[in-house]
Amino acid sequence: MKLIDIGANLTHDSFDRDRAAVLERARAAGVTRMIVTGASREHSPKALELAQRYPGVLYATAGVHPHHAVEYTAECDAEIRALQEHPEVVAAGECGLDYFRDFSPRPAQRKAFGMQLQIAAENGKPLFLHQRDAHPDFMAMMKSFNGRLGPVVVHCFTGTRAELFDYLDQDWHIGITGWLCDERRGQHLRELVPHIPAERLMIETDAPYLLPRNLKPMPSDRRNEPEFLAHIVEELARDRNEEVAITAARTTATAQAFFRLSDVD
Repeated sequence: MKLIDIGANLTHDSFDRDRAAVLERARAAGVTRMIVTGASREHSPKALELAQRYPGVLYATAGVHPHHAVEYTAECDAEIRALQEHPEVVAAGECGLDYFRDFSPRPAQRKAFGMQLQIAAENGKPLFLHQRDAHPDFMAMMKSFNGRLGPVVVHCFTGTRAELFDYLDQDWHIGITGWLCDERRGQHLRELVPHIPAERLMIETDAPYLLPRNLKPMPSDRRNEPEFLAHIVEELARDRNEEVAITAARTTATAQAFFRLSDVD
């Protein structure tokens, strides 16, 4: 298998001690390419630095997560725009709305999201989006940019059937994580993933978060890594009643096309 992890927070400080080993374990598990999530003013430049350090293996996004929306000043907007000029940055985001945590005030979230949608509308790069408990406002803001945006993925989808079909009706892509493996919160996803067309489905770990709960053996530090993407694709294939090789090949082809990545041997 050759897998693409479309969302890994490899700039997280938990990887500082062994990042090279993490990448080697990922390669050994068939994860040949990873998109490093840029989700704040601090970490988006770090994501680009990693992508430049590992060309052809790591790529980056550049954006500000709604948790950090209060930091999205005019200066921050200029910084994100500058990062977007680099070819290693393959998507705008992570950006969106999160009314579950409300770590930033909702008006600040909407302002930061709108400014980042404007960047994507101008440069045409794919959008890497976050939405939690904010579906009506999220859809309203996205629809205000109808016809002006490039490809869209709602990353780490954990929502309802209605939300899923709203996204699919817009021809958006869906990112599935190890949340699928959580018997407490993710059981509904097992019923929903068969409805996602293969050309709209991608996979991700969201490492170091969302360690699959049914992974065996569990890592002693409970840190999620890109190498565990292979476990997620096995679970996803079972739920879709597909051969693992088929699910792997299709999600990889979809991710390659979405992020406009070159072919690799």
